[in-house]
Amino acid sequence: MIKRFGFLLLAICAFGANAFAAIDDDFDFDNFAIEESEDADITTDAISLNPGAMPANVSNFDIAGIMLGMTFDDVMTIFADGGLYAPRQNNAVVYTISPDWRYNLDYECTQQGIFVPDQLEQCIRTLAKNRGLMYASEYHLVRELTGETIDVYFTSNTTNNVVWRVEYNNDVDDVDGDNEKFEDQRQKKILSFWAGVLDKYGTPNSGSDKWLSSNNAYDPMMKAYYGALELIDNGRYAADSAQNVTDARVNFPAKPYAF
Repeated sequence: MIKRFGFLLLAICAFGANAFAAIDDDFDFDNFAIEESEDADITTDAISLNPGAMPANVSNFDIAGIMLGMTFDDVMTIFADGGLYAPRQNNAVVYTISPDWRYNLDYECTQQGIFVPDQLEQCIRTLAKNRGLMYASEYHLVRELTGETIDVYFTSNTTNNVVWRVEYNNDVDDVDGDNEKFEDQRQKKILSFWAGVLDKYGTPNSGSDKWLSSNNAYDPMMKAYYGALELIDNGRYAADSAQNVTDARVNFPAKPYAF
């Protein structure tokens, strides 16, 4: 909680959709997972550009067409007609209620005399859906031919439900065996992957594996690993979290005390 309140100053510039915007009544949430997203640990180490390196326009980087700041609807549209990637078979979309709003709704439901766990959860979900507080927080894609995966993470509706992190993974670092031929194949797979990364994004401007927008760790950046890429905007996530803390506090349904 202390960490989240540390981001309150960022909320000043975080204006987005009204938290009580209506969700399409025809949308069936039963077809998707509704669960608690883990709090993202965005504690970041100091970063710096390589000597003589210029900032990279990471906001224009994409992974399979997905860019930071894209809305959930836009990402869904990219893969609506098929292509290299498809939604994973189970729980491709994960819907979430921000913890701060969940506490508000829990209080509101218990004030109505609802205490049975299943009924309480149903009450919370119904209120959250009707008020636009339930949002698509994750979208998971797979490429069956190669086993590649893409996991996309979104901010809440408070800040327009946009991409703040994209994680890509493949099997480049997998080793089938220990002898010389397998190690040779592994090294060639890694070499091919890195060649493709450098061809698409250019030379890293921080160390040998990061592309930075600036020396500020809360600006967009991309990281590369063996068989993995991560596009991330910590500042966008922090601003969204701070705005939800603020809005939930302001809208807490306290009793109308008179004194």
